Amino acid sequence: MNAKEDRDRLNETRARVAIDLGAESCRVSLLRWRDGRPEIDLVHRFPNGPVHRGASLLWPLDSILGGLEEGLRKAAQAAPEGIASIAVDGWAVDYIRLGANGKPLRDPFCYRDERTVASKEAADAIASADFLFRRTGAQPLRLNTIYQLMADPAAGIDPHAPWVGFPEHVLYWLGGRRVAEYTTATHTGLVDIETGDWAKDVFELMGIPLDAAPPIVPAGSVVGRVRGPLAELDAFRETDLIVPACHDTASAIAGISSSLDSTAYICSGTWSLVGTLVQAPVTKPEAMLARYTNQGAAAGGFCFHTNVNGMWIVKQCMDAWAGQGRTWGIEDLVAKAAACTSSPGLIDVDAEPLLLDDNMPERINHELARKGLAVIPDVAGNEPVFARVIFESLAHRYSTALVNLEQMLGRKLGGIYVLGGGSRNKLLLDLTAQRTGLPVEAGEAESSLLGNFAVQLAAGEGNGKQLSIEALRKWARLLSQK
Repeated sequence: MNAKEDRDRLNETRARVAIDLGAESCRVSLLRWRDGRPEIDLVHRFPNGPVHRGASLLWPLDSILGGLEEGLRKAAQAAPEGIASIAVDGWAVDYIRLGANGKPLRDPFCYRDERTVASKEAADAIASADFLFRRTGAQPLRLNTIYQLMADPAAGIDPHAPWVGFPEHVLYWLGGRRVAEYTTATHTGLVDIETGDWAKDVFELMGIPLDAAPPIVPAGSVVGRVRGPLAELDAFRETDLIVPACHDTASAIAGISSSLDSTAYICSGTWSLVGTLVQAPVTKPEAMLARYTNQGAAAGGFCFHTNVNGMWIVKQCMDAWAGQGRTWGIEDLVAKAAACTSSPGLIDVDAEPLLLDDNMPERINHELARKGLAVIPDVAGNEPVFARVIFESLAHRYSTALVNLEQMLGRKLGGIYVLGGGSRNKLLLDLTAQRTGLPVEAGEAESSLLGNFAVQLAAGEGNGKQLSIEALRKWARLLSQK
């Protein structure tokens, strides 16, 4: 048996770690083998969220990395057999700028920061949204990396300073190379939809230095080994750093164990992503007008979906009520909302004011009033009414998104597969089935976690080649068995 075979056998028995970065919490999970079968345990979870500093909305980077280090040390202690690999998924579009010493220049901006209002307007004066959509396949949303990079000089940030996406930065921090994993890169609005590499002409057009961008690598790439203080722990002495499908939606799709042929997906979390897998990008004008986007999938092809505001609205309401001493758990809130017999009506969940933070009940009432509907007194006991409005409005938005999807694809869809936290919300599932007339299947709430591990395991048997959808499905099936 040669050295490679020895290492492959060792990797079959060693544990693996998945880090999942969320806008509300970050998690470190451990996969270990028991009698040849995988067992996944959450070893550490800590709250996360952007913070206001002056007029800016930023991510507390040191706090996030400190929480991850604590989780990784717990994982090392729990896995005396050693850890074969670490992979990180999370939200896209945000990034960290690095100084000459390789350290972060500052805490990164959150995509909800309003600085991109001006840069988006400036970009629209340079190139049409239709041009950018046809060139990159990405819906030209204000939160995209392209508009954030354009806004940096106004914040006193050197536009030539190297940058790296948030999930990839965690791997860089652990000892890996500075890279952009393909699925997250496609969210920047700067990737050539045909070649899968950076669109140099778009960089030049928008005045964004290409030399600051990291090289793009495919999902499943090994980008280094753990170095630094963590490498002194026995469990991390020979631990590979792997880019999974770094974007959590692409990771969630990679974690689906069944075929998505003729099936739509709804990844229901902070955002709701409504769409399906396609082999070729859809860049026709009606796709852009319907706010659809083409984002890279882990095993090739594209996640063709639209961004719908999601459980963010509910969470913001719950935070506002908690600040007034009216604390609710999501399960109780959903149950009480299901028992509501009436609702003022539907709101546009994608209305710009509902994408911002703070005072969400007041924002909802503003949207109700704008449509000539009765407002909801924001007093104790009315919280389920607010929730009912949100869930009914989400289900309605899902139905319109799916009608648009079928029209653009020129075919009917036979069902809906719901992933993420929303898969546990029976009220939302029932309302979605009623509004769409399609059967709704509740998938894994932690599908992005399964997809993260599935990519790690599939990459280990792929010899550096493109991940196969068959390998991902195989590992997802094994990982999802209870």
